[in-house]
Amino acid sequence: MIVYIDIVLIENIFMNYIILFATATINKTEIRLIRIFLASLLGGIYAVVSYISELELYKTLALKILLSLAMVYIALKPESIKRCLKQLLIFYLTSFTFGGTAFALLYFVKPSEILMKNGVYIGSYPLKIAILGGIVGFVILVVAFKFAKGRMNSKNMYCKIEIQLQQKIVESIAMIDSGNLLKEPISGNPVIIVETSILKNILPNQILENTQEIIEGKTENIPIEYASKLRVIPFTSLGMPNGMLLGIKSDQITIYHDDEKIKSKNIIIGLYNKKLSKTDKYTSLIGISLIEGRKVEDEHIRYAKI
Repeated sequence: MIVYIDIVLIENIFMNYIILFATATINKTEIRLIRIFLASLLGGIYAVVSYISELELYKTLALKILLSLAMVYIALKPESIKRCLKQLLIFYLTSFTFGGTAFALLYFVKPSEILMKNGVYIGSYPLKIAILGGIVGFVILVVAFKFAKGRMNSKNMYCKIEIQLQQKIVESIAMIDSGNLLKEPISGNPVIIVETSILKNILPNQILENTQEIIEGKTENIPIEYASKLRVIPFTSLGMPNGMLLGIKSDQITIYHDDEKIKSKNIIIGLYNKKLSKTDKYTSLIGISLIEGRKVEDEHIRYAKI
């Protein structure tokens, strides 16, 4: 069989790219295409060197692990060692799933034209099979991870949040509410619901004690530094089809969940004058979209908790 080195390089770059792209998607990490391409290129170069070289160095497990770490770091730029190891685990899981799917398809399509040398697989129709294997593997992984996430236990239903406003910070225990899709209608920014009782240290009483009056337009006594941040948010709930909620734009919301720290700016705080929990187990509600790391604005940074 005639093997062209440039084809080996292109095939490996392509397969590495879809594996890294899937890894970033599953990890809810910001996708930077150029970084993923550079990491894929590194893996492709290794595959070519490994294929043409007779040195045992390129076959060692240690070098392969170092290569994987380098590719994950270049593509995803993890913020800590713990986050890096988590992403590396997903990278390997994705690689095994894609590889197993692709090789199974290769076997059934053209088993006589599969060649392996120094751990590198070459075939006559690898690019077509890689595309199909990538699609099938991606679907399998996304469905599996969504199923696993859907079985969220009670521990993962709650998280700690920090609300920052005017250089003041207050903490709250929040319940993750998959039904909380509330958004501020003009900007489209997500709204979290917070009991007014825990906001006394960051908001003046003129706001906390007069939410209904402010909704009706009576804003004469509101401190000027807060006036521009106030929002009126329409909502619908059982027994209140046309409700109105007073909100205020936060400077930053920090969410601590599942060993991660998620920072989002311009989240709207919906002021709720009653109790959200009869047992005081939580004092705020946040939508699951914030936990999943969906981009709220240009600045949505995800960190690993050290």
